[in-house]
Amino acid sequence: MARRHWVLVSVIILGAAGFGAYALRDRWLGRVETMLGLAPTEATAAQSSGRPAGGRRRSGRQSGQPESVPVLVADAKASDVPVFIDGVGSVRPLNTVTIRPQVSGKLVELHFDEGQDVRQGDILVRIDDAVYRAQLDQAIGKKAQDQALLQNAELALDRYQKLVQSSSGTQQQLDTARSQVEQYRAAVQSDDAAIASAQASLDYTTIRAPIDGRTGIRNVDVGNIVSSSDAAGIVTLSQIKPISVVFSIPQQQLAKVNAASGGGQLSVEAIAGDGKSVIDNGVLAAVDNQVDATTGTVRIKANFPNDKLALWPGAFVNARLLVETLKGVIVVPTGAVQRGPNGTFVYLLKPDQTVAMKMVKLGQQDDVQTVIAEGVADGDKVVTTGFSRLRDGEHVEVAASQPPPSVVPGKPNEDRRPNRRPQGATGAEAASAAPVVSPEAKQ
Repeated sequence: MARRHWVLVSVIILGAAGFGAYALRDRWLGRVETMLGLAPTEATAAQSSGRPAGGRRRSGRQSGQPESVPVLVADAKASDVPVFIDGVGSVRPLNTVTIRPQVSGKLVELHFDEGQDVRQGDILVRIDDAVYRAQLDQAIGKKAQDQALLQNAELALDRYQKLVQSSSGTQQQLDTARSQVEQYRAAVQSDDAAIASAQASLDYTTIRAPIDGRTGIRNVDVGNIVSSSDAAGIVTLSQIKPISVVFSIPQQQLAKVNAASGGGQLSVEAIAGDGKSVIDNGVLAAVDNQVDATTGTVRIKANFPNDKLALWPGAFVNARLLVETLKGVIVVPTGAVQRGPNGTFVYLLKPDQTVAMKMVKLGQQDDVQTVIAEGVADGDKVVTTGFSRLRDGEHVEVAASQPPPSVVPGKPNEDRRPNRRPQGATGAEAASAAPVVSPEAKQ
């Protein structure tokens, strides 16, 4: 009898111990998970929240209410949309001149500073002109000599003409005198040409700026012997105000450019490397007369005033040619446009907070906005997020935009991963500590 009594007491004690261990299981597991930085297990979360283990919390559909998918929406608006043709090109001076001497000689003077803006006609370089001045003087002296001989030959011709008339001279003497006059006249003409050549060579010893522009870094210093055969020249002069940009566009766009250029000058924008900032505004200057058969592109040249010198020769730049402006078209964010097996579509938000799949036809499109040619009206609301959980007729909830965690006012930049519990809290405590948002607040 006593033995049966002890067996019964042992069973009761073991049962009580097992029940107590089971009751403390959630608290112990929660602390271990918190120490390890883990999310609560499904079992502990289910038991601490009062729902069955191994199952999900009852959704709105199970409780008789439709489950709402959180989404963001944007308004479709009627707007004027510019149509651009983009290209990548290089900046080139409007004109470039390599200053080379046309005569050889010693470089004696430089009348410019490197990087200086000069005007057309300004003196840039002087070459030693002693030899060329002497050549000019020699040509002038030779002309004077030949003119004296010509004058003497003309007097002799006049005498022989009188002698022939009086039968005192022969016709042969007259012909010889006449040929000498012609010979000296030709010599004087040759002397005039020699003087002009010598004068030109002398003038070439002074080099002037042929265009307005900016000088580069000189290649020759004072004291060096320069000649017309120097490939590098003395300095390069580039006209950078205004300046040109040459870029390429696909040959398929050529017809559109030609059609648009018939209505007047086309504007071109030079875009910075970020793809947004406009460096300068210019106009279309020329379209190349042939397509590059290798690349299938055609070159376009545009001129820019470059008043702020933001464009520099040799730099790469993005160019954007305006060919058309679409008036009053419907535009939506590009992120709202989806593609499926049946074509392109968007989700429209209906007044009953459901969405309708709407097939659309697209027009002009870029990374930011898309023109809807058919399917969306001005003022329609299109869904821009949450597409993975959407289908036609799905009930949605328009979520309010919230700042990123790093800029939440009054909050440190802490980890906000889902299922993250406050340190030291059990599953039940974490559930009770989670903020409750009312339906009014969500709206």
